[in-house]
Amino acid sequence: MFYKDIQAEDYSTFRISLYNIAVPGRIRVPYFCDLEAKSDSNIVLVMDPAANPAATKRAWAHSGDSMPAKYHNGLPAYQRIQAVIRKRIDAGQLHPGDAVASERDLAKIHQVSLMTARHALASLEQEGIVERRRGIGTFVAAPKIHFNKLMSYTEQMSSRSLTAGAKVLFAKVLDNESEAAARLSLPPTSQVIKLERLRHAAGEPFALETCYLNAADFPGLLDAPLGRESLFGILERDYKIDLGYADEEVDATAADPRIADILSIPRRDPLLRIRQVIYSTKGQAIMYVLGFYRSDRHNLVIRRFR
Repeated sequence: MFYKDIQAEDYSTFRISLYNIAVPGRIRVPYFCDLEAKSDSNIVLVMDPAANPAATKRAWAHSGDSMPAKYHNGLPAYQRIQAVIRKRIDAGQLHPGDAVASERDLAKIHQVSLMTARHALASLEQEGIVERRRGIGTFVAAPKIHFNKLMSYTEQMSSRSLTAGAKVLFAKVLDNESEAAARLSLPPTSQVIKLERLRHAAGEPFALETCYLNAADFPGLLDAPLGRESLFGILERDYKIDLGYADEEVDATAADPRIADILSIPRRDPLLRIRQVIYSTKGQAIMYVLGFYRSDRHNLVIRRFR
């Protein structure tokens, strides 16, 4: 355990860094700390600015030295590095597949330790912003859609800074979709709307979705601009439906020849298959969706509670 006595009025979360300074004081802090190597010099305890910026500034004021650049504006260095990379991606200066500066280059550019630069890239990788290829480097990752909230596909794409598009492949009222009717709690021969759409962004196919709705509840739906607008938006605006929740079944499957051709992927490529029954806030089954999603463009985020 490393520690350095430091004088401060209050403290909460701590990080140990190495700098060419000495800090007087008598408060001993035997807490677990992260160790960042800056140089072979005295050890000084720096409060985490995110936890208590005012206390951090007071501690550095007691030392008689200026606060290091890595803590300016109360933002940890690794977050500043991440912000710069995100800004370049959002501005279109970096595109999916483009190389990101190496850990060593980032450390030099931002005047931080190699450990800090590595932490910044590792966190971005966990978020799906970049991908690290062993022995090659770090690259901007292709955007992935996260299924962790009841949203339309248009809303999901927008949350990843993508503009969703749709191509209607099939749209018709049928009376022989017994499975879809059962999912919607309807008699087997009920008339249901079948809407099959290819979902894409920037000319790249992402998913194939087939939606089923009770034709009696949604007259005129097939005349709506289903290739340009969100289906959720149309239901909420034109039919005054308050969508509430969904029951989902998720599994993996392989792309058959038709789906592979539609999604422009090799046959037998893995897909995420989601069967979804969407309900209104009143508990009425509104829509059954069968979706096939490219596994390299989607992931499922689940929060579990104990």
